[in-house]
Amino acid sequence: MAGRQLANRMLVSLAAIVGLSISVAGTAVADGEVNIYSYRQPFLIKPMLNAFTQQTGIKANVVFAPKGMIERLKREGRNSPADMILTVDIGRINDAVEAGVLQPVTSKKLAANIPSHDRDPSGLWYALTRRARVVYASRERVKPGDLSTYEALVDPKWKGRICIRSSQHSYNVALLASLVAHHGEAKAEEWARGLKANLARKPQGNDRAQVKAVFAGECDLTLGNTYYMGKMLTNEKQIAWAESVFLFFPNQDGRGAHMNISGAGVTRHAARKENAVKLLEFLSDDLAQKMYAEQNFEYPVKPGVPWSGLVESWGKFKADSIDMIKVAKNRPTAIRIFDRVGIP
Repeated sequence: MAGRQLANRMLVSLAAIVGLSISVAGTAVADGEVNIYSYRQPFLIKPMLNAFTQQTGIKANVVFAPKGMIERLKREGRNSPADMILTVDIGRINDAVEAGVLQPVTSKKLAANIPSHDRDPSGLWYALTRRARVVYASRERVKPGDLSTYEALVDPKWKGRICIRSSQHSYNVALLASLVAHHGEAKAEEWARGLKANLARKPQGNDRAQVKAVFAGECDLTLGNTYYMGKMLTNEKQIAWAESVFLFFPNQDGRGAHMNISGAGVTRHAARKENAVKLLEFLSDDLAQKMYAEQNFEYPVKPGVPWSGLVESWGKFKADSIDMIKVAKNRPTAIRIFDRVGIP
C-alpha cells in the first residue's frame, strides 16, 4: 500500500512538472508577450511597462536579475526565455556586448530618439535615461565658488575632506574611465592618487551613505549620481541628509559634467524580437521618457522631453557628450589604475 501511494504521489508530481513545462513552453512562444531580464527593480519600471501593454496589447513579463544576468543568459543559450535586458551603467551594458548575449537592432525611431553617443553604433544597445555624477557639497562648509572641475578635487585644500564609495563600484569606474578617455592613462592615475590623498576615510557604503557622512560632519563633499538627491528628498528619514548639501555640476566651462546611462538591448536568441523592438521604441519615446524623468529622477535621453519639476530645480547644466563607447573601452584601464593607486 505504501509503495502504491508513493508511486501515485510520484505520478502526480510528474504530471505537475509536465504541466509546468508545457505552461512555460507556451509562455516562451506567446506572440503577445515580451520577456525581460532586468537589473532595475520591477517597481521602477512597471509603470512604463503597464503603459506599453495598454498601448500595444503586448504583455511585458519581468524577471529581476540583479546578479548573474549575463551568466544566466549564456547558460540558457537558445533556450533562454528572455527577449530583452534592462540594465544600469555603461559597464554592465558593455559586459553584455562582450559576452555576445545581445543582437543588433536597426530602427529609424530609435535612431531619431536617441543621440548617437548614447547608443551602440551596431545597434546592440540603446540608452534610455541619463544620470550625472556630480559633487554633493556641505552647505555649511563649502561654497559653490570653491568648486570647479573633477580635476580640481585633487587640490590640497580638500585634504581629509572627501568621502567616496568603493572605487571598484561601476559608477566610480565609469567616471575614471571618462578621465582616461579625456586625458590619457598617466593623467588619470595622477588624479586618482590625488583623490586618495584627500580622502577623509576609507571608501565605504553607497552614494547616499556618503551624503549622510557629509551631514554628520565626517567629510565636506562627495561624488554621487543626481537621482539620489530625489530619492533622499522623498524619503522622510533622509530629507535632512539631502538638505545639508547642494549639488555642483563640474566642468561647466569645459567638457561638462560626467554622464552615465541606463539602457537596454535585445537578447541574441530572442523568440519575440519584434515585440522587444516595439518595447525599446516605446521606452525611447515621449511618454515613457517623461515617466522615467518624473518617477526615477533621471534625465530623459530623448532631446526635448521635459525634466521633472524636482530635477529641474537642480538647474540646467552642460553635459559631457563623450561617446559612451569610449567610456566602456577605458573601464579596464580605470580598474587597473584604482588597483595600482590602492583605493579600496
